[in-house]
Amino acid sequence: MFTGIVQGIGEVVAIDKRDGLHHLTVAFPDGLEQGIELGASVAHNGCCLTVVEVNDNRVGFDAMIQTLTLTNLGDLEVGSRVNLERAARIGDEIGGHLTSGHIAGTVTLKDIIERPNNRRLWFSLPAEFAPYVLDKGFISIDGASLTISEVDGERFSVDLIPETLERTTLRDRQPGDRVNIEIDPQTQAIVATVERVLAGRAG
Repeated sequence: MFTGIVQGIGEVVAIDKRDGLHHLTVAFPDGLEQGIELGASVAHNGCCLTVVEVNDNRVGFDAMIQTLTLTNLGDLEVGSRVNLERAARIGDEIGGHLTSGHIAGTVTLKDIIERPNNRRLWFSLPAEFAPYVLDKGFISIDGASLTISEVDGERFSVDLIPETLERTTLRDRQPGDRVNIEIDPQTQAIVATVERVLAGRAG
């Protein structure tokens, strides 16, 4: 499990494209690699990957073809930067909202609105995600826990404060970029339950 609080930005320093997967080597920011072991879970742009290699601050991960297709990790190149979060431990502060690291899919950044002390990002809202994207609800975007500011038809927005822009790669995103999203599991469960109850009454 993760909390949606990005702990640092890593740089992809090598990509070994093997049969059925990409082996990614990521340079961790100073200190984030401390105590990391083989088998540990680390979220990359919100997507949970398992540590398969450790060499000082350079940590290796294998991303399967399904992961590369479903998420924006397939777009990574040497030099790309990714949001990193190590798995939460019992007793950790939950500063965002609990996430699993299982990406629902990607959405496209459509527009950026600059304001004096924040930046509003507008994203596409595919029909399959629309029931779970609600005003003031939670969503994880590239691993960052955010509150949905507004839903407007086939798009939704989030507002980023200066601290979020400083600590994540969302500051570098431009219209046309794909970002990973994870739907809030509690919202998904509630919507699914309500739909099931209503369908039962209608039947």
